[in-house]
Amino acid sequence: MQTATGYVASSSRIGPSAGTGRALGLPGASCAPTRPISTYPPEVTGLLGEAVVASVLLAATLKFRGTLTFQLEGNGALKLLVAQCTHDFRVRAVARVDRGAVRGEFTEVAGGAVFRSLVGTDGRITVTVEAEERSMRYQGVVPLSGASLAESLEAYFASSEQLPTRVLLAADEAGGAGMLVQKLPGAGAEGDFEEVAAAWEGAQRGIERLSVAQLLRCPVEELLGQGFADQDVRLFRGSPVRFECRCSQGRVAGLLRALGPEEVRGVLEEQGAVTVTCEFCHRPYRFEAADIEALFAPDSTTGGSEAVH
Repeated sequence: MQTATGYVASSSRIGPSAGTGRALGLPGASCAPTRPISTYPPEVTGLLGEAVVASVLLAATLKFRGTLTFQLEGNGALKLLVAQCTHDFRVRAVARVDRGAVRGEFTEVAGGAVFRSLVGTDGRITVTVEAEERSMRYQGVVPLSGASLAESLEAYFASSEQLPTRVLLAADEAGGAGMLVQKLPGAGAEGDFEEVAAAWEGAQRGIERLSVAQLLRCPVEELLGQGFADQDVRLFRGSPVRFECRCSQGRVAGLLRALGPEEVRGVLEEQGAVTVTCEFCHRPYRFEAADIEALFAPDSTTGGSEAVH
């Protein structure tokens, strides 16, 4: 397991009852120490950083202990992008990309063109929520749409959650940040429809005032002041965010048991040892012959040899 200190996810309420904005600053979001930034092209670095921020924004809506997984699949140079965030804001991320097909630079000016050149013309976004304390698993799947990850996320909320939502995401090699403004379910139910509509329109104009450069540079308080100065805004205490890969010897041992003794012993015979490398942090776990035998012994609790460094 690898960890690193992170930054703060903050939540705020905008308007009397019409919307809630969730804003966070994650300097270093696109260069999580669990996956060195040098391993990805700059274009993919930016998109992976945005996905990390998006996963934190989505996880901020969880009301229970669990994990949220944000997944993007495309038919372009970027085949798969996965970002995970727990209820207590532990994040990790990984991307699978055809490096030979990636060209150009990830810039704000050509963001839409770069996004589509990376993900291709067809794909989908999948959001999966798994609860720890009870057997519950929710999954929403929508087609990839729009010219950015933020637009695709807005389409997800409109289609899967049926909640009017505006999203702003930004990331580069130095860090990432994002803001989500959402109309609360049932807003206006008490009859103040005009007030609610005006507050929601104001919230949308507020997020439109903010630029990518501001999002990356400014603290949450300043962003809210610049974008929502004419709104009733209440900022709540933030929560620390940290990058942490949750792989372990025990988890890997469980995966090997699930494969079965025949397949695992076949790999052992061919390679002399069984080594499993975590996709997220690249930490290798090596199982020698004695470890494999103990793994499939009755009442086995072995976790294998120490991780290889």
